[in-house]
Amino acid sequence: MTLSRRNLLASAMLLAFSATTFATSSAFAAKPLVMGFSQVGAESEWRTANTVSIKDAAKKDGVTLKFADAQQKQENQVKALRSFIAQKVDVIAFSPVVESGWDTVLREAKAAKIPVILTDRAVNVADKSLYVTFIGSDFVEEGRRAGQWLIEHAKKTPDATLNIVELQGTVGSAPAIDRKEGFQEVIGKNPKLKIIRSQTGDFTRAKGKEVMEAFLKAEGKKINVLYAHNDDMAIGAIQAIEEAGMKPGKDIIIISIDGVKGAFEAMIAGKLNVTVECSPLLGPQLMSIARDVVAGKPVPARITTVEGVFPAEVAAKEFPNRKY
Repeated sequence: MTLSRRNLLASAMLLAFSATTFATSSAFAAKPLVMGFSQVGAESEWRTANTVSIKDAAKKDGVTLKFADAQQKQENQVKALRSFIAQKVDVIAFSPVVESGWDTVLREAKAAKIPVILTDRAVNVADKSLYVTFIGSDFVEEGRRAGQWLIEHAKKTPDATLNIVELQGTVGSAPAIDRKEGFQEVIGKNPKLKIIRSQTGDFTRAKGKEVMEAFLKAEGKKINVLYAHNDDMAIGAIQAIEEAGMKPGKDIIIISIDGVKGAFEAMIAGKLNVTVECSPLLGPQLMSIARDVVAGKPVPARITTVEGVFPAEVAAKEFPNRKY
């Protein structure tokens, strides 16, 4: 074989090897990121908007999303996380039903070298390295903002004692614990603001109505203020107040959290006084962070969303801007 033919053969072999390597590399590069996501459920307008945001963002970003609805049961979430581990997904994200009881399954994820991202709600674990980051709102601050609005409102009648009833979120959940804490921290500065009844409404409209009916039966016109940990419970409570022959927003001042369209409609109708924003539109941010985490890039341990407070006076103007 001549030198020329040897060179040609070597070049052809090199080109073939390079093409194979490139094809393999391209196939690897094109492999979509696979995310396992466990959602709390569909208990509210907020949660529905959160699910839509995550699914839409995954589709837009080319992420293969394995989605599981826990129907507000921790045991369903644990099963889902173990299923994701068995499927060897690239990253796990979830919004925990409650704060505690996650150590074992998160250790299993860590042993499988699958990073975990918390969204919307936090967990209480001894080893903080069991998850990479938390994306979501500052629930304590939301409670403080609700309390601060009431402090300002109470200045209109400085000599009056305001009796408050509280509709708490799901027992043991981070937003229920934190929103109660933040609100109590602020209103505790005014001895004339007193919580006379406090009970879970489980973040649902139906339960919010049921518990408010019980509050009204027990306390009647002694109730001056309702503080609801989310808008859906507040909307359910509004129905109960109206059925009791009272005017929500006037006879009973109503403060809630989330900022969903239903709350703005209630404010425009004069039935709700203020909503503290808690944005559910976490999807795009989650996909971006997930890619950084899988790539091994450093990310902050806590990523807080930017949100506002919307009193009834601005509801009509703000309503067209609401995306959920």
